[in-house]
Order: sequence, then C-alpha cells, then structure tokens
Amino acid sequence: MSGAASQLLKGMQLIPLKRFADERGWFCEVRRDSLLPRPTKQTNLSFSRKGVIRGLHYHERGQDDFFVCLQGTARIVLLDRDSGETFSLDVGDENPVAVWVPGYHAHGFEALTDVLFCYHVTEEYDPENPDEQGISWADPRVKHLWSTQSPILSARDLDAS
Repeated sequence: MSGAASQLLKGMQLIPLKRFADERGWFCEVRRDSLLPRPTKQTNLSFSRKGVIRGLHYHERGQDDFFVCLQGTARIVLLDRDSGETFSLDVGDENPVAVWVPGYHAHGFEALTDVLFCYHVTEEYDPENPDEQGISWADPRVKHLWSTQSPILSARDLDAS
C-alpha cells in the first residue's frame, strides 16, 4: 500500500508546501491563514514512533484540523462518516503537503517512520467538555488503508468503537 492520494472528501484541501534548501538546510512556510477556510486558534505538536496510529477522531461541534508532518513520513487516513468514502495520503519528508480536515470526517494518521506532527485546530481544547469522538482504526471501512495491522495505540484509541 503506497498511501497514494485518492479523491478528496467534501471540504478537504491539500496545500503543497515549498521547501527552500541550501547548504544550511531548508525553510518551509507551513501555514498561511489566507489560504485556509477558517482561522486556527490552537497549535499542537506530537512526536510518534514508527507504528503508532493516532485516531480515528472526529469533532461534532465543528473543530477542523490542519495537519502538517514536520519530520518523517505519516499516512493520513480520513473517513466520511456519512458516505463511507475514504481518503489516504502519505505526507512528510518525501511529499511535503499540508491537509485541511473538516472535523466531521473521522481522521487519523499512522507514523510510517518516527514523525513530528503538527495540528493547527480551529477550536481551543476544553478539558471540561472535549469534542473528541472516536472510531476504531480497525473499522472495516479503513482497516485496509493502514500499513500495519498491529499498531501502537493510546488507551482511548484502543477503546474506540
């Protein structure tokens, strides 16, 4: 499974990222609000070891996510919960693309290598009333999209139905 791009789901956007490299390394602009459908309010950063799957998550109150893999390679997987349509794409070092994810789509990613992953989100996290719903990574609509069938999962993602 290459994780090649499939048809975009409703409301999704792919934004190619340009890297400018020289002998020092490289520079890349990762977010420009004028290109996004909505402004973001919080930025989160995660490090995941190879074999980790984070998700699938979705947000009923309207939080959207803007995913950027800063280092390594991640497979982004989305599920349109209404139509059952899916989308997957490998992003990161070899394919610098950012992905706008409408929060009503179930979404997650797999660390194909160790990854540094950035999430810009349109709502601030409220620990008293979180808008974090889950669907199992092994849901039959998406299970075939992952490269692993024995992922490393959080307790919350392990319990998702």
